[in-house]
Amino acid sequence: MKRRTLFAGAGVIAAAPLLDAPTALAHGSGGGRTLLTGAEVLAKDNWKALAGQKVGVISNPTGILSDLNHVVDVMHASGKVNVVAVFGPEHGFRGSAQAGGSEGDHVDPRTGIMVYDAYGANADKLVNLYTKSGVQTVVFDIQDVGARFYTYIWTMYEAMLAAVRTGARFVVLDRPNPTGGSARGPMLKPGYTSGVGKREIIQQHGMTVGELARIFNAEYLPLDTNGARLKELQVIQVRGWTRDQLYADTGLTWVMPSPNMPTPDTALLYPGMCLFEATNMSEGRGTTRPFELIGAPYVDYRWAQALQAKKIPGVAFREAYFTPTISKNANVLCGGVQVQITDPRKAEAIVAATHMIVEARRLYPGFAWRAENPPGRWIDLLTGSDRFRTMLLADATAEEIVAAWKAETDAWTARRAKYLLYKGAHR
Repeated sequence: MKRRTLFAGAGVIAAAPLLDAPTALAHGSGGGRTLLTGAEVLAKDNWKALAGQKVGVISNPTGILSDLNHVVDVMHASGKVNVVAVFGPEHGFRGSAQAGGSEGDHVDPRTGIMVYDAYGANADKLVNLYTKSGVQTVVFDIQDVGARFYTYIWTMYEAMLAAVRTGARFVVLDRPNPTGGSARGPMLKPGYTSGVGKREIIQQHGMTVGELARIFNAEYLPLDTNGARLKELQVIQVRGWTRDQLYADTGLTWVMPSPNMPTPDTALLYPGMCLFEATNMSEGRGTTRPFELIGAPYVDYRWAQALQAKKIPGVAFREAYFTPTISKNANVLCGGVQVQITDPRKAEAIVAATHMIVEARRLYPGFAWRAENPPGRWIDLLTGSDRFRTMLLADATAEEIVAAWKAETDAWTARRAKYLLYKGAHR
């Protein structure tokens, strides 16, 4: 087994002694806020749901309590939770890896707990890891951003499959969806599953990870397990959140779920702006505003001008020039736009991105799908079928493309209703 020591050396991870969980919450940065994440609810209950179990935790830097200490560190320091393993998703448990990367297997130098690389791990690998570490209860605590192609929910799905096969309990420490509870965009179709979409859900699903776990367990796990479900699924709910609340309404501290998700505004735009990953345009990776700065060397002022004229609700487009330091068009000056959120409750990122792609193709002969075989495969996987691409190539308007998935969004909204845990606006 490949292991490496993470952050070894000159005291990089040295920290002040951890407070016990109830004291930490009382003195934490949350102050008088009434909203509590699932992790905080469990901590206030002295971790009773995990008592007497060998626990494996799937988490990353977002798994914090209100005092900003990590849930694994606090569990370990409390002496009340027997954490026998940690499983790191994309970017790693401590968050040191870039997109498409992980931290490898290693012993966590702070806690001495074995950390296993779970990025891209399928259920077979996770079954082996659960068995090797003796895990009886799997805990999932990661801040999702509400898009089908954000990989953490599929790490959870594979972890649930493995828990079915090993008989492990599965506990989700829930957190708010930063995009709120609205479902938007097209449905993933059969034949277009991948690592960025393993099962048929909507592009912006409008559910928390706890709610997704409920629909996964009821409807999707049985398809992969000859009808079996989890021995036990427990969702520790967020206390004080309603699904019409955006992240800015919660009073929670934003921790980057991944290196290119620096702010809650980034999360609001990501379900649409991620589509530019499928093009030869930069989606802003390698800038301080990924998924807000979009452009390419061939783009000029006309793109911003055309987009502003459309008066797309909730967003505005500032002409912008930038030079990405990594990824597509690295170290090349790009013209483009900065997408500005003018009204977060009206902004629909997938609608905005559709208009942007239609206009970019109309204006610039240099617009193309990113280099791959077959061409356009990535946009098909991100949108869930070949419909977006074929309609675009047939010169459909943005309005026609958006209208094509309305029935799918409505059907998903109705279908998911019985799995929802939080009240508030659903659309």
